[in-house]
Amino acid sequence: MKIALISDIHSNVYALDAVIKDIERRGVDVCANLGDILYGPIAPKQTFELLMQHDFVTISGNQDRQIYESTQDEIASNPTMQFILDDLEKDAITWLKSLPFDKQLTEDVYLCHGSPQSDLIYFLENVESGRPRIREDKDIVYLSGGQNSKVICCGHTHIPRAIYLSTKQWIVNPGSVGLQAYTDDLPYKHAMENFNPFASYALIEKNDNAAWFIEHIRVPYDIDRAAAECAARKRSDWAHYITTGRIPSDF
Repeated sequence: MKIALISDIHSNVYALDAVIKDIERRGVDVCANLGDILYGPIAPKQTFELLMQHDFVTISGNQDRQIYESTQDEIASNPTMQFILDDLEKDAITWLKSLPFDKQLTEDVYLCHGSPQSDLIYFLENVESGRPRIREDKDIVYLSGGQNSKVICCGHTHIPRAIYLSTKQWIVNPGSVGLQAYTDDLPYKHAMENFNPFASYALIEKNDNAAWFIEHIRVPYDIDRAAAECAARKRSDWAHYITTGRIPSDF
């Protein structure tokens, strides 16, 4: 079985469309979407409508929950959230609420957004220094919470990774379809950067000898159009992230 992994679309329908077209030409058996789908100042409704045209296995991310769990105070202080809620119709919110936290895709392949224990935890990276550093093997094993699948697929950090553990398990992060850099204040102030603006996804496939092949793929798309949508929503920060894959130098 050849599996395509996508994650962290963040309403970037232009990147998603390019990734889907690339996946379709590669003879993939199933596509798994690892969450953080519609949150962003680009095109939430169009992203939802495009996804509904395809039969993807989909789980929830932390910012999917944020959309339907947001309070009135949170909405009032976040114009991007107000835009998302105004743009989305009821069926999109209902769909987000229906998404599972995780999924055992096959006997060998398990899907989560952050880690098997939390959609807010960076499974592979420690960001205490302000920049991502790969955790010690023992710490990743601990965060797996006993999940013993041969391949654990996660997203959340937006950074493509393929880490092989002492437990003989792969942890695969396909990176982000729609947002190649960002900053956050939790759990510590930190920045994530991919240093290129192109959409990211991954392919995993088990061969006849039960070995796993893992391929990370970068896809060009209409970056300027996505950035223009961010600028139109007064999100110059997102426009910068999308066009450069970097955070501003004054971070």
